Amino acid sequence: MANIYYEKDCNFDLLKDKKIAVVGYGSQGHAHAQNLHDSGANVTVGLRKGSSSWAQVEKDGLKVDTIENAVKNADVVMILIPDEVQKDTYEKSIAPNLKKGVYLGFGHGLNIHYGLIVPPTDANVFMTAPKGPGHMVRRTFTEGSGVPCLVAVYQDVAGDTKDIAMAWAYGVGGARTGILETTFKQETETDLFGEQAVLCGGVTELMKVGFETLVEAGYDPMNAYFECVHEMKLIVDLIYEKGFEGMRYSISNTAEYGDYITGPKIITAETKEAMKGVLADIQSGKFTKDFMDDYNNGQKFLKSKRASEAEHQVEVVGKKLRSMMDFGFKK
Repeated sequence: MANIYYEKDCNFDLLKDKKIAVVGYGSQGHAHAQNLHDSGANVTVGLRKGSSSWAQVEKDGLKVDTIENAVKNADVVMILIPDEVQKDTYEKSIAPNLKKGVYLGFGHGLNIHYGLIVPPTDANVFMTAPKGPGHMVRRTFTEGSGVPCLVAVYQDVAGDTKDIAMAWAYGVGGARTGILETTFKQETETDLFGEQAVLCGGVTELMKVGFETLVEAGYDPMNAYFECVHEMKLIVDLIYEKGFEGMRYSISNTAEYGDYITGPKIITAETKEAMKGVLADIQSGKFTKDFMDDYNNGQKFLKSKRASEAEHQVEVVGKKLRSMMDFGFKK
């Protein structure tokens, strides 16, 4: 079992006297930068010239500069821009400006694990990855809590890189709830698999096909949406709070009985074999190659899928339903 750490195990003072550059101000970037700043760190946000986020950083009361200037002389550089643009940005704007012995951080291990970015041999390379979207990392921090973090070390020239990674987790609020030690390989491969096979790809496809099955059988689309999409949050919240057993305790006996006899009919041995194939593509680097090839081809596949999925009936019905009713999530 992996080690789990908390605030008492961290030394945030290790970061307080260091110049920190956070590259990017998107979902994760804004949360890391703001939380570290509020924790007392000396943070500069690095953005490309002309970035639409520049004014927002200034509005939020943080220092902002070009990526090149922010990285120059920084003791700790955290790269929090999208995976697909990291390699080009690193080679053009980051690598030429890294000081010797820098601590180079990542919020996800993909570019390091698959060799898209090859760090200097004198750099201390770490990962601190909150296990939640940036808005949650920020919100829970302001509420006095935090999102659990994964930490890993890839290169440790200075001998204290793990301590820096944990100090970062402390600064963004992760140590309040727990820090799990892992490796770049394990974080990257399990994260990609979980997203594709279960959390995003698996769950959305399951909900969509369930919706289609009911609608094609003649049931009202809004009713189908409620049963196959809307109620997913209710079940996931129960699992999040109490596990499978607690969820099954909270639902009806009818639902629990159907759970046991029907789940294995839908998620079959063939499904598990398909999941193994997905994992094999991730482990071999095939998925990352295909992903980067699509990016270099103008993201034709990604953009076409966004467009077609937006037109699916489940999206059309869902938008209409959410606009008509207030479930506490309408924004």
